[in-house]
Amino acid sequence: MTNIVSPSILSADFANLEHDIKRVEDAGAQWLHIDVMDGHFVPNITIGVPVVASIRKITKLCLDVHLMIENPEKYIEPFANAGADILTFHYEAAKDVTELIKLIKSYNVKVGMSIKPKTPYDVVLPYLNDLNLVLVMTVEPGFGGQKFMADCAEKIPLIKEKAHKDLIIQVDGGINAETARICTSFGANSLVAGNYIYKSDDIASAVKSLF
Repeated sequence: MTNIVSPSILSADFANLEHDIKRVEDAGAQWLHIDVMDGHFVPNITIGVPVVASIRKITKLCLDVHLMIENPEKYIEPFANAGADILTFHYEAAKDVTELIKLIKSYNVKVGMSIKPKTPYDVVLPYLNDLNLVLVMTVEPGFGGQKFMADCAEKIPLIKEKAHKDLIIQVDGGINAETARICTSFGANSLVAGNYIYKSDDIASAVKSLF
């Protein structure tokens, strides 16, 4: 299976965002990873609903929206209406995981759940059949450019062993050609990369190296 590459616009040039989105689109990326941070759940603030709505107008790529926010249930409707194709919430931020999954699905949006590096893999197991995606963080969420935490990747095969055949196991944090091979060898089939792609002299080659 070809890996789904989801470039993170966190590392793009926000003054030239349409141009930078077009570059990864032309390079063959299938998704676009949009990190939404609120300054509370993680120590950084990024973008919100209006930016997602603007991005939706300029690309047909799947919008893979990663909600690194408190009280995610309050923002499902606005992000769904803005054009998100996938909404991934954090297990650690959810008050009621089952209800949150139902809420996301009610807007005909695919649902993902993410776990931070210190969160054990088995918290996702009760929900696997209801999820389209599990995101394994291999850095502490909040900032790009961090070093890959190899021990976090060891969660991937443990999740995959229990997963339904269509589950997407995504990895985010310190992804480059080398760490991508580690993750895919464990069973990941979607890779998020920011700095590795956008700081590259050859974006097309960087994207293709993750296939």
